[in-house]
Amino acid sequence: MILTVHEPKRHARNGAELMALAASLDAAAVQLELLAGPLAGIYDPHGVGSMPFAVLTNAAQLDRNYIREKTSKGQHAVAAKGNHGERPKVTDNDLLIVARALRDKSVPIPEIVTKLTIKTGKNAGEHP
Repeated sequence: MILTVHEPKRHARNGAELMALAASLDAAAVQLELLAGPLAGIYDPHGVGSMPFAVLTNAAQLDRNYIREKTSKGQHAVAAKGNHGERPKVTDNDLLIVARALRDKSVPIPEIVTKLTIKTGKNAGEHP
């Protein structure tokens, strides 16, 4: 019997879970077929098939760890420069004061929007 899955990440979050899955399949004498990813192929839980599966599983786990580490370093580097992944603000205090003053005068919101203009960023010159 063969259990076919698209990618191992559908059934395991890391190498340890994938190895545990392989062990349980081994106990039931079920082969594992992976259709995509670095581990693509059919793995027989007995004999020769178990060794390449273990090696490739560990290699895939190392690759995931490396990507996670590089992503984390990149996020820390950007945060050190003051960027924390937030969207840029489209309003400033002056724009807010004008909007509140117009609202206090009972000006409808659609009309307020047409009177305000974004000053900075990629939407500069547009209405909020």
